[in-house]
Parts: sequence; structure tokens; C-alpha cells
Amino acid sequence: MQQEKLVALFQEEFRRCKLDESETAIVLSGERTPAAMADAAMQAITNLGAQGFRMHMAAPKVKPGAAEGSYVGLTPVTGQKLALETLKQADFVVDLLLLLHSPEQVEILNSGTRMLLVVEPPEILASRPPTDALRRRIEASEEVLKGARTLRITSPAGTDVEMKLGQYPVITQYGYTDTPGRWDHWPSAFLYTWPDEGSTNGRVVLNQGDFVWPLNRYLESPITLTIREGYIRSIDGEEEAVQLREQMASFNDPEAYAVSHIGWGVDPRADWEALKKEPASVGTDPRSFAGNVQFSTGPNTEAGGSRHTIAHFDMPMLGCTLTLDGYTVVRDGEVVGPVI
Repeated sequence: MQQEKLVALFQEEFRRCKLDESETAIVLSGERTPAAMADAAMQAITNLGAQGFRMHMAAPKVKPGAAEGSYVGLTPVTGQKLALETLKQADFVVDLLLLLHSPEQVEILNSGTRMLLVVEPPEILASRPPTDALRRRIEASEEVLKGARTLRITSPAGTDVEMKLGQYPVITQYGYTDTPGRWDHWPSAFLYTWPDEGSTNGRVVLNQGDFVWPLNRYLESPITLTIREGYIRSIDGEEEAVQLREQMASFNDPEAYAVSHIGWGVDPRADWEALKKEPASVGTDPRSFAGNVQFSTGPNTEAGGSRHTIAHFDMPMLGCTLTLDGYTVVRDGEVVGPVI
């Protein structure tokens, strides 16, 4: 993408985030950040009249056994007190690093700073700009999810899992942040919550064609996860099940198997097979795809919990039915409620 177009793309996004000349902004980048992205973000901040600068961080020391790109919550800001305190002073932080699921992100947001994660390639950013209509749909779904106390997922592939709700908040992602202390990920469009601790029981069958991150692949054969009292107790299937089992075990952390956030996507523009066309993607399209049901494992610090683990697995699934206290919001892979 031409740099001029990329700057305009960032400028429109930051305008939606209500960045203006009264505010300060920081572009947070690292060794793997494309220079064009950081430059475009900085130029957009300048064009909007805000004060700002770029904070460039060195790579973190990775824990033994954690493959690069397969962990969360351990970031270049980890242990960097001066950087952390500086980020907390900004009105707006553009995260080009991926601070998600880190204690540092929680602390920055609690200070009132709003934060926008931007780690998808420019072509994906351009393909799905945030819309007011998507935000309304997500916020209407948020109200239903907030009031629910039981969530159940079923599928023709064999998924049948149930969990209790209410211990943790609902989090929405509609692709921009315009209120103090809010985090979002451009260009996401989904919502989720965490089940009550120890309440999840049943079976999740990841079917052929479903997506698993950080394996970053569409499955060729089913994987069956047996869950009791909030933790995966067995992972069964063929070669890909072995790979998932080995990757989870590589963290040597029992919390890698804990059930994490559960939710669904609402964006009809999202391309389920985006990673086949753009391998550099981090999988936002499968997560946002309208009618997917996302099952995940690992941390809950983002929701105010105490389970901090660098092991996190997102597993959006097709063809599922998700009900809240018996009310169907996704039926056979299609969003059916609430209707806006």
C-alpha cells in the first residue's frame, strides 16, 4: 500500500478514536514492527494536531520452551518501569507490539489511557473499517451476554459444553477506542466473556476447517477437547491433536489448559480464509467472522482475574450453536440474535 494511503487510513481510524489537538499519543513499536506502519501512525497523529512520539522497545527475554510468536503477556514492556510510567501518562497509545494479556496493559488502561492494538497488515485494515452499525450490534449483544448466567455451545461435530457466567465482565471489540481506559483491536468485531472458575464441563470438537491460533492453521482433521471443572483434561485426534498437545505442554504451565474467554463474531465482511491469502495476518478475520464461536484457553487478567500465563490459544469454530440461558444468539454458524 502506498504510504500516503496508509497515513490516510490511520488518520481516519484515529479520528474515530477521537484523537485531537488537546491530547498526547504514543506509538509503541518494536523490532518486528514494519517501519511503514509506525511512520504512518506517527504522521496521522501529527496531522490531527495531537502531540506525540514513538517509543521503540527492544525484544524481551523469552522464557525457555516458549516458541517465538506462540505466547502472550511477555512483552518488550515487561520489567521496563520507565516505559510503563510514560505510557500511563499518554491519552492514547497505538500498540504495534501486542501487549494483550499482559499485566502492563492492564495497568496502562487502569490509568485512563485508551489503547488501540494494530498488528494486522494494511490490506486487512483497509478491507474492514469500523462502522457505527457494527458497534450497535456488538453493544446490543453485550447487554444480552451481561445478563446471562449459563452459556452452552453445541455443534453437529460433537461439541456439547456448558459453563456458568457472571463472575467476569463482558468485553467488546468493535475496532476503535474513544473512551478513557478502553482497549480495542483494529479491525476486530466480536465480544466475549470468561466463564465462572471451575464451571465449564463438556466436550469441544474442533472440526475440519476450524482455525487454531497460535498454530495459525485451518484444521485438516477434528480435535476433541474433554473439559472438566474449567480445564482441558484430554486432547484427542490425529496429527494436529498431537501438535496442539505438544505446544500446550511446552509451556509447562497447568494454567495453559484453563478455559479462557468465550464469545462470537459479528462481521459479515470478515474472510474466514484470510490467512490463506495473507499469511502475515494474526487471525483477526476468523475471530470476527459473523457466526463463529470462539473457544480459548489461558489467561484471565484482562478481565480482572489472577491467572497470568503466557500460554494462550484461540480457537474460532464454524457451524456451532450458542445459547445464553436457552436464548439462541448463534444457530448453526449464523448470528440470529439480538437483531438490530
